[in-house]
Amino acid sequence: MDAVSQRVLENLTEVEEAAEDVLTSKQQIVDLDTRRNRNREALNALKNEISDSEKVKVCFGNMFIKFPKSKTREMIQKDQEQLDQEINELRKGLKAKVNLLNEMQGKPELRGYNLSPLSNDEIKAINSLL
Repeated sequence: MDAVSQRVLENLTEVEEAAEDVLTSKQQIVDLDTRRNRNREALNALKNEISDSEKVKVCFGNMFIKFPKSKTREMIQKDQEQLDQEINELRKGLKAKVNLLNEMQGKPELRGYNLSPLSNDEIKAINSLL
Protein backbone atom coordinates (compact mmCIF):
# COMPACT_ATOMS: atom_id res chain seq x y z
CA MET A 1 0.00 0.00 0.00
CA ASP A 2 1.13 3.51 -0.64
CA ALA A 3 1.45 6.16 2.10
CA VAL A 4 -1.90 7.83 1.39
CA SER A 5 -3.97 4.68 1.63
CA GLN A 6 -2.02 3.64 4.74
CA ARG A 7 -2.84 6.97 6.40
CA VAL A 8 -6.53 6.65 5.44
CA LEU A 9 -6.62 3.18 6.95
CA GLU A 10 -5.01 4.45 10.17
CA ASN A 11 -7.56 7.30 10.41
CA LEU A 12 -10.47 4.93 9.88
CA THR A 13 -9.07 2.60 12.54
CA GLU A 14 -8.76 5.48 15.03
CA VAL A 15 -12.33 6.62 14.31
CA GLU A 16 -13.62 3.05 14.70
CA GLU A 17 -11.81 2.67 18.05
CA ALA A 18 -13.24 5.98 19.29
CA ALA A 19 -16.75 4.95 18.22
CA GLU A 20 -16.34 1.59 19.96
CA ASP A 21 -15.25 3.40 23.11
CA VAL A 22 -18.37 5.59 23.00
CA LEU A 23 -20.63 2.56 22.54
CA THR A 24 -18.92 0.72 25.38
CA SER A 25 -19.44 3.65 27.73
CA LYS A 26 -23.10 3.90 26.76
CA GLN A 27 -23.61 0.19 27.42
CA GLN A 28 -21.92 0.48 30.81
CA ILE A 29 -24.26 3.33 31.72
CA VAL A 30 -27.28 1.24 30.70
CA ASP A 31 -26.06 -1.77 32.73
CA LEU A 32 -25.38 0.33 35.83
CA ASP A 33 -28.74 2.07 35.50
CA THR A 34 -30.51 -1.31 35.31
CA ARG A 35 -28.73 -2.36 38.50
CA ARG A 36 -29.68 0.94 40.15
CA ASN A 37 -33.34 0.39 39.27
CA ARG A 38 -33.24 -3.11 40.79
CA ASN A 39 -31.78 -1.66 43.97
CA ARG A 40 -34.52 0.96 44.04
CA GLU A 41 -37.13 -1.78 43.74
CA ALA A 42 -35.48 -3.72 46.58
CA LEU A 43 -35.44 -0.64 48.82
CA ASN A 44 -39.10 -0.05 48.11
CA ALA A 45 -39.94 -3.68 48.90
CA LEU A 46 -38.00 -3.47 52.17
CA LYS A 47 -39.84 -0.30 53.11
CA ASN A 48 -43.33 -1.69 52.53
CA GLU A 49 -43.48 -5.40 53.14
CA ILE A 50 -41.50 -6.48 56.20
CA SER A 51 -41.27 -5.33 59.81
CA ASP A 52 -37.92 -3.96 61.00
CA SER A 53 -37.26 -6.81 63.42
CA GLU A 54 -37.34 -9.55 60.78
CA LYS A 55 -34.42 -10.80 58.75
CA VAL A 56 -34.49 -10.80 54.97
CA LYS A 57 -32.79 -13.08 52.47
CA VAL A 58 -30.18 -11.35 50.32
CA CYS A 59 -28.67 -12.88 47.19
CA PHE A 60 -24.86 -12.75 47.00
CA GLY A 61 -23.68 -14.38 43.79
CA ASN A 62 -25.37 -17.76 43.78
CA MET A 63 -26.39 -18.06 47.44
CA PHE A 64 -28.92 -16.46 49.74
CA ILE A 65 -27.96 -15.17 53.19
CA LYS A 66 -30.26 -13.89 55.93
CA PHE A 67 -29.45 -10.36 57.07
CA PRO A 68 -31.21 -7.92 59.37
CA LYS A 69 -33.48 -5.58 57.46
CA SER A 70 -31.69 -2.43 58.61
CA LYS A 71 -28.26 -3.75 57.59
CA THR A 72 -29.63 -4.80 54.21
CA ARG A 73 -31.13 -1.35 53.64
CA GLU A 74 -27.79 0.30 54.51
CA MET A 75 -25.91 -1.97 52.10
CA ILE A 76 -28.31 -1.24 49.27
CA GLN A 77 -28.21 2.52 49.92
CA LYS A 78 -24.39 2.50 49.86
CA ASP A 79 -24.53 0.55 46.61
CA GLN A 80 -26.97 3.13 45.21
CA GLU A 81 -24.62 5.98 46.08
CA GLN A 82 -21.70 4.18 44.45
CA LEU A 83 -23.76 3.45 41.33
CA ASP A 84 -24.86 7.10 41.09
CA GLN A 85 -21.24 8.21 41.31
CA GLU A 86 -20.07 5.71 38.66
CA ILE A 87 -22.89 6.66 36.29
CA ASN A 88 -22.14 10.39 36.66
CA GLU A 89 -18.44 9.80 36.00
CA LEU A 90 -19.23 7.73 32.91
CA ARG A 91 -21.61 10.41 31.62
CA LYS A 92 -18.99 13.13 32.07
CA GLY A 93 -16.41 11.00 30.27
CA LEU A 94 -18.89 10.18 27.53
CA LYS A 95 -19.25 13.85 26.61
CA ALA A 96 -15.51 14.14 26.02
CA LYS A 97 -15.44 10.89 24.03
CA VAL A 98 -18.31 12.02 21.79
CA ASN A 99 -16.61 15.37 21.16
CA LEU A 100 -13.37 13.58 20.29
CA LEU A 101 -15.22 11.26 17.91
CA ASN A 102 -16.95 14.20 16.22
CA GLU A 103 -13.63 15.99 15.87
CA MET A 104 -12.05 12.89 14.30
CA GLN A 105 -14.94 12.63 11.85
CA GLY A 106 -14.68 16.31 10.96
CA LYS A 107 -18.08 17.17 12.41
CA PRO A 108 -18.64 20.36 14.40
CA GLU A 109 -18.71 20.18 18.18
CA LEU A 110 -22.16 19.66 19.66
CA ARG A 111 -23.58 22.92 20.97
CA GLY A 112 -25.18 22.93 24.40
CA TYR A 113 -23.85 19.47 25.14
CA ASN A 114 -21.57 20.56 27.99
CA LEU A 115 -24.36 22.06 30.08
CA SER A 116 -24.55 21.14 33.74
CA PRO A 117 -27.49 21.52 36.11
CA LEU A 118 -27.65 24.28 38.70
CA SER A 119 -26.47 23.39 42.18
CA ASN A 120 -28.74 23.76 45.21
CA ASP A 121 -26.92 26.94 46.23
CA GLU A 122 -27.41 28.47 42.78
CA ILE A 123 -31.12 27.60 42.81
CA LYS A 124 -31.52 29.18 46.25
CA ALA A 125 -29.74 32.33 45.05
CA ILE A 126 -32.02 32.60 42.01
CA ASN A 127 -35.13 32.01 44.11
CA SER A 128 -34.05 34.71 46.57
CA LEU A 129 -33.75 37.17 43.68
CA LEU A 130 -37.21 36.33 42.38
